[in-house]
Amino acid sequence: MSDAPDPFEGLQVALGDRALFPELADVYLGWAAIAPASTLVRRQVDAFLADYARGGLGGFGRWLGQRPRLKERAAAFIGAEAADLAFCQSTTQGIIAIARSIDWQPGDRVILFDGEFPANVTPWQRVAVDFGLELVTVPLAPFFRSHDEGLAALDHELAKGARLVAVSAVQFQSGLRMPTEAIARACHAAGAELFVDAIQALGIVPLDVGRGSDAAIDYLATGGHKWLAGLEGAGFVYVAPNRVEALQPRMAGWLSHQGALDFLLAGPGHLRYDRPVRHSADFLEPGAQSHVGLAALEAGLAPLAALGPAAIHGHVQALHDRYEAIFREHGFGSLRTEELAGRSGILSFECPEGVDPIALQRGLREEGIVVAIPDGLIRVAPHWPNDLAECERVAAALPTLLSRAV
Repeated sequence: MSDAPDPFEGLQVALGDRALFPELADVYLGWAAIAPASTLVRRQVDAFLADYARGGLGGFGRWLGQRPRLKERAAAFIGAEAADLAFCQSTTQGIIAIARSIDWQPGDRVILFDGEFPANVTPWQRVAVDFGLELVTVPLAPFFRSHDEGLAALDHELAKGARLVAVSAVQFQSGLRMPTEAIARACHAAGAELFVDAIQALGIVPLDVGRGSDAAIDYLATGGHKWLAGLEGAGFVYVAPNRVEALQPRMAGWLSHQGALDFLLAGPGHLRYDRPVRHSADFLEPGAQSHVGLAALEAGLAPLAALGPAAIHGHVQALHDRYEAIFREHGFGSLRTEELAGRSGILSFECPEGVDPIALQRGLREEGIVVAIPDGLIRVAPHWPNDLAECERVAAALPTLLSRAV
């Protein structure tokens, strides 16, 4: 596979073009939940399954060579190097792997944020119990009002001491984009490390890990089934080069060792149990993974790389402008921040009094319009294939649907 022609070389795509999604719902605004499978993803998965059907072990060997290429592409997406990445099954699994590998000391303080998706809370709660850590929470409301106010609130907590801050690059309910560069600087100035849950950011907003800078993200995890347009079961973890050595191999498995495959490939005499664990991020790949998920992830990344996150983000903000006007006209409260740097691919609304969000979501779906309702909000999440004409479909359907959703 590594020597095979690049299946996505010269790919031509355009913002607002649904050609890669011929079977998709009329207006799909659920990218922040699950990405629909493009024809690129389906072809890549079909090719993978065909190789496995024909060759079994031979198919495995062929697609094993795809992994280095995918790591290079994923790393380029965040300003990292391929050696900084490890594949994981999901954001949650990546967070658990990082959380359980840090060399904790009893009493270390971990700063979280109120309103985070539970995937970026539960793993830290569990290690707090197991290692005797102190968890503290900073509210998100000051960040919503302004990044400066939010950073001041964080600085106040950092001044009390902290080992690590864990934050989502984009908040799943409101779509608030957090100032990760400024947070990283604040963390490092206070002697703390920064972990970023990037699943609601990568693919829709520009994000750079700042490798080697004073604004460097120390750890990052993401799944590939949302804005990266892959399938469930495949994502990646990033570990800054200066943090790898201090990690403890508590999540190591048989593939974490140096020369882990030698006893299968290099003839007799190589079956050993004393091989050291690798001092690189990929020691967090402990065993067999979803190769079909990794194949799909590469296909999902291809259009994003061709278009570029900055162009995609600008396109989506134009869609948000129109959706915000439509929903506000009908009495919805917008959670979109006034701070331009705080905007993302998510646009959420509070329903007017008396409107049942579950009934409204159901009515929209019956009209071919897909939205999510996290914690009772109406969450609109378009991506690069969506266009302005779809907004008018929503505008036309909304008045009647609102009358039925009370």
